[in-house]
Amino acid sequence: MSTNLHARPAEASGTFALGGDLPVHRLGYGAMQLTGPGVWGEPEDPDEAVQVLRRAVELGINFIDTADSYGPFVSEQLIRKALHPYADDLVIATKGGLTRSGPGDWRPVGRPEYLRQQTELSLRHLGVEQIDLYQLHRIDEQVPLADQLGELVLLQQEGKIRHIGVSQVSVEQLKQAREIATIVSVQNLYNLANRTDEDVLDYAERESIAFIPWFPIATGELARPGGPLDAIAKEHGASPAQLALAWLLRRSPVMLPIPGTSSVAHLDENTDAARITLTDKEFEALSAAA
Repeated sequence: MSTNLHARPAEASGTFALGGDLPVHRLGYGAMQLTGPGVWGEPEDPDEAVQVLRRAVELGINFIDTADSYGPFVSEQLIRKALHPYADDLVIATKGGLTRSGPGDWRPVGRPEYLRQQTELSLRHLGVEQIDLYQLHRIDEQVPLADQLGELVLLQQEGKIRHIGVSQVSVEQLKQAREIATIVSVQNLYNLANRTDEDVLDYAERESIAFIPWFPIATGELARPGGPLDAIAKEHGASPAQLALAWLLRRSPVMLPIPGTSSVAHLDENTDAARITLTDKEFEALSAAA
């Protein structure tokens, strides 16, 4: 293994080209946990939050995922504070379409004028002229999907959005979305212990659409002492969380896990998962156990 991979372990996760023209290392970073409790307000330690973001880039992570609703806006503003001006290869994805009225409260709003307003605010808060990947955070059932994605297409045509993605959708919704816009990514709940959206992942893989699993390191009962995850993790000298990330990276070439943390030490541990290579037998054992 090269010295560079020791210093920048995220590079060992391989690459995926978002939309065919934005190459990123497949192990990224999710910036939701940089905010206060309930994903609301400022972090308890703003300096640590800035250090986490800078350390992520040092580790070779060049794909950072955030949303206007994280804080709200706190996460985007911290990214700008820590990393602006951005490296040429750094891809920042954000999302719009969920409003906040307090800690832990999330409500879909997909009115076109609202999505346009939030895109403009994200551009300002991130300090960019174009957002690399803008994702519809949730489909608002009260607004026609064509109106929601249609506004993002207009913003794309205006040069304010480069690529469009969707979040927490079914296969049928993803197909409908693709009739309206060119969709390059889907971000759904998915991890070793919860594979309810396996069909969405399979569809994304067939269509070369990036699949960004949120809550990627949940392991549930699989990590119990003496359990399958615990036993294989010990063989690799790794934590169950690291093994869960290694399993995701092995699961599909379109998989882009974005584990989040507010701790530099935890970030280092998560990113080291990119260097774990599971054998066929280990991968199959973990898949079957879940």
